[in-house]
Amino acid sequence: MEIVVRRGQVEDAAQCVSIYFNAFKVNAERHNFPNEIAPPDSGTVANWSRRFSHPGYHGVVAELDGRIVGSNFLDERDPIVSVGPLTVDPSLQDNRVGRRLMEAVLLRSAEQRHPGVRLVQAAYNRRSLALYTKLGFEVREMLVSMQGSPLQLQIPGHAVRPATRSDLDFCNHLCKRVHGHERGAVLLDAIEQGIATVVEREIGSVDMQP
Repeated sequence: MEIVVRRGQVEDAAQCVSIYFNAFKVNAERHNFPNEIAPPDSGTVANWSRRFSHPGYHGVVAELDGRIVGSNFLDERDPIVSVGPLTVDPSLQDNRVGRRLMEAVLLRSAEQRHPGVRLVQAAYNRRSLALYTKLGFEVREMLVSMQGSPLQLQIPGHAVRPATRSDLDFCNHLCKRVHGHERGAVLLDAIEQGIATVVEREIGSVDMQP
């Protein structure tokens, strides 16, 4: 197959979102897990359009005979860049489309001389884990996704409030101490979107949750 990988455009968002939903749905059902991805809507398409136009993202799409069959992103907003979501049309998985999309963003990272690249994947997806391992990634830690309705509880001594720009320096310091790198640009974007919160615990202690 002649797979062509090119830079993604805002106009590609709707097709990419449809593939994104179907790919995760099929993979989750194959492993008897619930699908964590909500059905496509205008908000999801708008979010992907923002990524394609955002200067801090490098988005690519794969085409087969002029039809989009997959996409991938490199989040370059902070020094340690991140990959994903990587999605491929379920009917074309295991045909090197995902590998081509990964190679494209890793080449971009090498050209930009980023100090490190990270990604997160579902532990049950052994196919993608095998691909990432072949491309040089190493498993660092396990993450847990917990879903449900918030309990709306308040813990004495722990004040939760929206994050502001004045929190950036402290949150960056905290992230660097815990993870070894900063995430200031990602946090700033979250603050401007109104989706970042901080927890103040005792005097002079802030926990970040972008």
